[in-house]
Amino acid sequence: MKKQFLEIGKIVGTHGLKGEVRIEPWCDSANFLCRFKRLYKADGTEMKVISAKVHKNIAIILFDGITSVEQADMMRSKIVYMNRDDAKLPKGTNFVQDLIGLKVIDFDNGKEYGVITDVIKTGANDVYQVEKDGKEYFVPVIPDVVKEKNIDEGFVKIFAMKGIFEDED
Repeated sequence: MKKQFLEIGKIVGTHGLKGEVRIEPWCDSANFLCRFKRLYKADGTEMKVISAKVHKNIAIILFDGITSVEQADMMRSKIVYMNRDDAKLPKGTNFVQDLIGLKVIDFDNGKEYGVITDVIKTGANDVYQVEKDGKEYFVPVIPDVVKEKNIDEGFVKIFAMKGIFEDED
């Protein structure tokens, strides 16, 4: 089941004297994080964003009601969340949290290879980290390998290229 509120970053410090916080993005980029007009605390409390800007790879955000560096400092180490309904993703793009835990199945014969435990960004393409029986495998997310993703039904079908998993002789 998809979570409605997704972790998007962590408050790592303050910025200036007017209550701005520095947020380390746990999403694609600080730019993506800065697009939101509201973020949420772990308890679901809404925090209205007054201003947001990117500084290097960090988001600098001022929340409504936070007017001093002391108030901002009290938010340090807190996780911030986004509402999935507030995000517009390009077709074929998924939230990493929706992929974690999906079964990885052979496209041709239905053999189960394990479950996705992480999505690694490599620059050229993402890589699914798949675990089964304590072993880890790495599946490149490219059209020749990943043939079908079905988040609602909980699986990803792949064509297992030679070398991804232990080859059987």
